Amino acid sequence: MSEARSQRYQPIIGMEVHAQLLTKSKMFCGCSADYAGAPPNTHTCPVCTGMPGVLPIVNKRAVEEAIMTGLALHCDIADRAVFARKSYNYPDLPKNYQISMYERPLCTNGWLEIEANGTRRRILIRRVHLEEDTAKLTHVTCPGRQAGDSYSLIDFNRSGVPLMEIVSEPDIRTPEQARQYLIALRTLLRYLGVSTADMEKGAMRCEANISLRSADGTELGTKVEVKNLNSFRAVKMALMYEIKRQRRILEAGGEIEQVTMGWDEAAGRTVVQRSKEYADDYRYFPEPDLPPLRISQEWIQELRAQLPELPEAKAQRFEEQYGLSEYDAKLLAADGAVADYFEATADAGLDPKDAANWIASELFGLMHEADVSIEEAKVRPQDLAELVGLLQEGTINRPTAKEVLATMFQTGLGAPQIVEERGLARIGDEDHLGHIVVNVLGENPDPVQDYLEGKEAVLQFLIGQVMRATRGKADPGLTAQLLRERLSAMKEER
Repeated sequence: MSEARSQRYQPIIGMEVHAQLLTKSKMFCGCSADYAGAPPNTHTCPVCTGMPGVLPIVNKRAVEEAIMTGLALHCDIADRAVFARKSYNYPDLPKNYQISMYERPLCTNGWLEIEANGTRRRILIRRVHLEEDTAKLTHVTCPGRQAGDSYSLIDFNRSGVPLMEIVSEPDIRTPEQARQYLIALRTLLRYLGVSTADMEKGAMRCEANISLRSADGTELGTKVEVKNLNSFRAVKMALMYEIKRQRRILEAGGEIEQVTMGWDEAAGRTVVQRSKEYADDYRYFPEPDLPPLRISQEWIQELRAQLPELPEAKAQRFEEQYGLSEYDAKLLAADGAVADYFEATADAGLDPKDAANWIASELFGLMHEADVSIEEAKVRPQDLAELVGLLQEGTINRPTAKEVLATMFQTGLGAPQIVEERGLARIGDEDHLGHIVVNVLGENPDPVQDYLEGKEAVLQFLIGQVMRATRGKADPGLTAQLLRERLSAMKEER
């Protein structure tokens, strides 16, 4: 496809994100919301299993967490919010409706700034509202029978868990911007402490609405919804595929159907799931069993005072207070736990720039390899500061420091103990190192001869041999000095 043809259409993307809230109980009953790993249907009651005659009760903390999210997204907070019934004809909500919000949500007209490919963009937030999560369906095919001979099991542990929906305006223009929007939103939710926002575990789920319009804006495209997006990579890949699919249809003179597509990760393509529902299909009407929520300015201000320092403000402070580069500041501030770890390491006496370097390079590398978070890492901030202190005072060299850090990460032991028990301290004693230098020169007569004949570059090879003989513990500066002295003496003896 030519560049000119590919620019005839512009992607228009909006995101709908659902995040499970970190509350102790469910949205409309007292059942525990901490259902992960629990046996099926053990966190249930008549309310969350949709029994006739039961009455829901609003979880106040869920409302507060949604309002805090709205404040962090610069939203207007409603003084009156109304729950609504949304018709829902699927077995994972047996009462055949979902309690959600429609005409009167909690939060509206917000924004979130992102950066993608070096360009900042403000994504407008249409609404933030509350609803209840659904049960989990497990589809089972009978052994030895055809695929049609199957049944479904329902686990109601998840049913009724507080779910916050965040809907953006169609302000996203590229798959990478969509990915960065989700990353920024996840970071914000984790900073607020309202959700783990873990996409892989289903704590944050998203759908993308995408259409193509003509580049001059005269022709509006038909919107398609893409589901089954359970990772940042899946979001980007699905949107890239869907843009190409829609573009091919339009350029062939076809029309885009308004459908719901699913992302098939294995096949690397989107597939049709069903025709797209419209708002009228859901037959929203105010929930008769719940009165409207009244939200006072005093309550809003009380919640605003609970907001933590948010990622962008923290990154800017790291630049100003600690002298970090913009890149390092944003990298460390992208995760609240990492930011806290960095500050604790700096408070333990380690130069902030050294702390940033060791965390972002060596510690992140070990965490990635072990697939653990910084909260799970066995290296405490004061331990890292102590390790780098040993390096800076010359007790160990950098390769040894990396080796010690790996052992600390595995065992949780402190650096001084590891260095002492394994005899890893740098060899800086001149007499001791002098004997090793003499042995190395004796074992390498040909390189010594080359040096004596004027090939001074051979010195680096000899230094390497000393480092090898001492397992990297020799002081490099003292090693070079002793080698030069001994080789000069050999020249004079010739």
